[in-house]
Amino acid sequence: MVSALARVGNETTSVRSTSVNPNLISRTSSQAAKRAPKIREATFEDYDQISALQVEYGRPIKGYEEWKHLWINNPAYTRSCALLPIGWVLERDDQIVGYLGNIPLFYELAGRRLLASVAHAWVVHAQYRPYSVMLLDLYFSQKDVELFLNATVGPAGFASFAVFQSLPVPQGQWDRSAFWVTNYRGFLASWLAMKAVPLAKPLSYPLAVAPLVKEALSKPVASHSCKTAELKACKEIDGRFDVFWDTLTKRNPNVLRSVRSGEILEWHFRYALRNDQAWIVTAGEGPSISAYGIFLRQDNPSFALKRIRLVDYQALDGDTAFLSPMLFWALEKCRTEGIDMLETIGFRADKSNIITRIAPYKRMLPCWLYFYKTRDRNLAEELSDANLWDPSQFDGDASL
Repeated sequence: MVSALARVGNETTSVRSTSVNPNLISRTSSQAAKRAPKIREATFEDYDQISALQVEYGRPIKGYEEWKHLWINNPAYTRSCALLPIGWVLERDDQIVGYLGNIPLFYELAGRRLLASVAHAWVVHAQYRPYSVMLLDLYFSQKDVELFLNATVGPAGFASFAVFQSLPVPQGQWDRSAFWVTNYRGFLASWLAMKAVPLAKPLSYPLAVAPLVKEALSKPVASHSCKTAELKACKEIDGRFDVFWDTLTKRNPNVLRSVRSGEILEWHFRYALRNDQAWIVTAGEGPSISAYGIFLRQDNPSFALKRIRLVDYQALDGDTAFLSPMLFWALEKCRTEGIDMLETIGFRADKSNIITRIAPYKRMLPCWLYFYKTRDRNLAEELSDANLWDPSQFDGDASL
């Protein structure tokens, strides 16, 4: 039953002239070589062709304003736009046949601000796949980027990131998830839709359905912690988050974290909050914040699965006492709003131990999702220490 549950959440889970290392393209036929695409920096005017290419290959797309928002309202981009492009495109006969986005982010470690970058929405037309690595070569060749972080590396890109000597993040379980089923009818409908596509083993349906129904009828709802009364839903990012971030970094300086100032949180979740796709819950006394959790809708439209994920949990002094109450708060909200599934991926050990203790289901992911790279030897040595990491799906573009 657990393996059947696990499979439902799986997904087959973005102008200056530029020189490219020719050794990256091997065994390309003479005919293909004659039709080799040009490569150039992407511009905002490329949106229509980029989005059309993404749609052609079944990738999710954003509207133009939301897509542009990833850069023009991004504090890390506006303060470094002279240094970094928004991405690169492969072009053949004035048609874009490949794209890789480049989103800058700020990270902090031991009082130092680091310029990081995430490779976003990599897509290349099938005919030009031999040239796809050219885009990744340009991404990893950015001299002004101190840290390359990618938390959504899928099976198709796994080997390519390894070629460029990206390393798996040494903290968190980024090849598995823990989850709850919060709407059995919707969840089973999604599972049946997945199974119906290949029409595989139809007789296995009752074997999977019966245990799920039994559990839904017999398992009591988890009791709420007494701390739940201190939780408050938050509809917007306000000045309390700046105070929280300043306090968090002063008390815990020797942890690598993506910057979570109010300005950056507002940029990161602006459209999700506007479209009621994100839930923020805070804990604390009076106006102050002691901890917060951010939950984000990340549906699987291929199987009509309505899913929400815990993408960030932060607490002063590393306090995990509010993590369980926040999860129970979200579970109740999921049931009320007809969400099928609540899921978590990749938190460090102290958080994941709590999550896995109370989550009834686990699933393996197609591959390890989160990789990093730096050319700075001193920084590389620091980051080899797992204790410096506090990863979550706030990192990279996992929740953008």
